[in-house]
Amino acid sequence: MEPSTGFLASVWGSIKFLIVFFGLLALGICKGGMFGPFTIIIVTVGVYSLFLILWPMHLIWTCYCIIRTKLMGPVVKLLLLISAPVILSLWLFIGVIGSGLAGLAYGFLAPVMATFDAVGEGKERPEVHCFTDGTWSTITGGCTAVRDVFDMLLHSYFSFMDDLRFNEPPNGKPFEIRVLYIPGAVFSAACGILVDSVMITLIAVYKFPVMLLKGWKRLIEDLVGREGPFLETACVPFAGLAILLWPLAVLGAFLASLISTVPIGAYAAIVAYQESSLLMGLSYVISSVSLFDEYTNDVLDMAEGSCFPRFHYRKNQASAESGLLSRPASFKDKKDGKKDPIRVTSFRGSFEEFNPFKMLDQLFEECKHCGKALVAEGVITLKNIEESKSGKVGRGVLNVGLPAYVILNALLRSAKANSDGLILSDGCEITSDNRPKSTIFDWFFDPLMVIKDQIKASNFTEEEEVYLQNRVLLTSDPKRLKATLPRLPSLNERKQAEIDAFARRLQGITKSISRYPTSKRRFDDLVKALSAELERAMGGGNRSVSGSQVKGVSSGVVRLLSQSSMERPTGIEGDDLEEQLTRDAPGA
Repeated sequence: MEPSTGFLASVWGSIKFLIVFFGLLALGICKGGMFGPFTIIIVTVGVYSLFLILWPMHLIWTCYCIIRTKLMGPVVKLLLLISAPVILSLWLFIGVIGSGLAGLAYGFLAPVMATFDAVGEGKERPEVHCFTDGTWSTITGGCTAVRDVFDMLLHSYFSFMDDLRFNEPPNGKPFEIRVLYIPGAVFSAACGILVDSVMITLIAVYKFPVMLLKGWKRLIEDLVGREGPFLETACVPFAGLAILLWPLAVLGAFLASLISTVPIGAYAAIVAYQESSLLMGLSYVISSVSLFDEYTNDVLDMAEGSCFPRFHYRKNQASAESGLLSRPASFKDKKDGKKDPIRVTSFRGSFEEFNPFKMLDQLFEECKHCGKALVAEGVITLKNIEESKSGKVGRGVLNVGLPAYVILNALLRSAKANSDGLILSDGCEITSDNRPKSTIFDWFFDPLMVIKDQIKASNFTEEEEVYLQNRVLLTSDPKRLKATLPRLPSLNERKQAEIDAFARRLQGITKSISRYPTSKRRFDDLVKALSAELERAMGGGNRSVSGSQVKGVSSGVVRLLSQSSMERPTGIEGDDLEEQLTRDAPGA
């Protein structure tokens, strides 16, 4: 959209914008007033009830897992058992307060945002959707939020506790704490929380109006000059809403600063313990104020540096650069005199970026596609589906093996295409430019990129790729795995060790993804779809699993690989295993 030319055209365009904007805002507020209270009640009562009902179980099971774990020594266990009730009590308090605030924010903001989104570019019948969107969907969204919290408090919690209870120490020696340095660490933490809670609060109060005025100034300049978020029609309603809601964003940043005083101050205990020095811990207490002041100066584009003193609180000062308040790379570049970041003039590119939830949708859609083919081939059986429904298996073929198998196919596809990122099943490519800007996403994406590079360097043959895929899919079923793994003369001990390591790492990453919010809900939908596919494949008759299914797993996986490459969209480079299928078919 080109900016308006001429003074009168600009004035008339601004008047039309204000009329439409405030009209949609009033409509959104009305819908929020009508449907928001129901959503607030659903979210607040639902989440609060879950926290309250599950709290005793969490307390008992947490203490039991701490006692049974082999990762920690007796002193650490004792300290954790003493602190667990306190931490879980704070968790209950935060959950109660957070549920109320989340219900309030979602109940009123969701209808407003849906109203503006209904009139965006490319929307059909906006005059109808601006009234209907954000009404019933807000209520169902509140119910979905309660469901996701339930999955997190039950499924994700027990998954973490199982790792704590069953995992072995990395080097065979449990982690133990040095009791002699505990008093100094506790004293440093107490001083840190006391000092930071006062000083950081004062700094936040001083810089609160600075952030408010600078943000408004930037947004108003963009509005007048039709730049930034006001350049494109699709972004104008949201940008206008940002001007009105900017004080809430500043208030949220202020509250976040107040909350951060606790972890920033408590980090002094870690410094004192790691450096085995009370003096280093107290030096960090004083330096943390300067670090926070300088960090906020960089964020608000104020004068560099800080008026507060800073001391060396690490014997190896290089380790302090990666501490709790380390400077972001962009700030370091600016300090070093590098070119400032280019001002964004269009948000359309950001709309095309991936986000973690779309990535989950893509993953489970591909799981559904591959899962149906595996069901038809007899690789996924009724037993696998029943085990996943019961939740008794933590690393089953369906809940861990299938997603890991899909991720492995994406890694193989990307490695063969010499991609710098990750090629999805629909042909889209995730790169450093369009990847989700999320720290949580980086925890999964960066290790996958390392595995992709290692797979590319390993230069597996097609037979070895099939071996790796069987290994990833059926690791949780040793009997079927042993019966289906092909005998490869070219597979030496080093190559087999590499394949086993890849399989373990992929399954570990997949299990971590299963703990991500909304993953459990998507997985339940996947199980239902595969269960329906299995019933359809069996024709509703004999639901028992024949022995021929197990014998045909290896050839079934190979056939699936060759077929899935033809069934995918034309932009996908599939795995051409026709030659492998021909070799394995006689022995199936």
